[in-house]
Amino acid sequence: MRVAPGLQTARLVLREPMLADWPSFAELMGSELAWHMGGPFSVTQSWGAFCHGIALWQLFGIGVLSIELRSTGQCVGQIEVNQGPRFPEPELGWQLVSEAEGQSYAYKAAVAMRDWAFQVRKMATLVSYIGPENARSIRLAERLGAVLDTQARPQDPGDLVYRHDPDRC
Repeated sequence: MRVAPGLQTARLVLREPMLADWPSFAELMGSELAWHMGGPFSVTQSWGAFCHGIALWQLFGIGVLSIELRSTGQCVGQIEVNQGPRFPEPELGWQLVSEAEGQSYAYKAAVAMRDWAFQVRKMATLVSYIGPENARSIRLAERLGAVLDTQARPQDPGDLVYRHDPDRC
């Protein structure tokens, strides 16, 4: 049985998702914030995505971690390494509730997850699939040191593919 790692930063706990995280995830995926990911999504679609991230731990030894604030215990989003038929390559992805944006939570969580994937799982590369209109995620990918890879296959038509290289971290 593969178990998700518990990762921490100075302000965050990255942990396995719990059922208590579902309401905020469903709200996020049903909101306009999900537009950048192909949404908004129905409750059924959101549930499938929620369960997909959890199941990845059993199937591939990677998956989703909930982002929890150490100071309050509040779940403010998810950080993930995705794999499977929908993903041409393993993807480093992130999503935050709107009130958590602009506080470096996604950056800190992404650094911790990316470094874990490269150092512990020994992954050779990761990509982030980002819609060209999603300026915040593009800035975050670039801040993480990822570079635009115009030769990589996108997840969805029109997506930009930002490549994370362990040698540039």
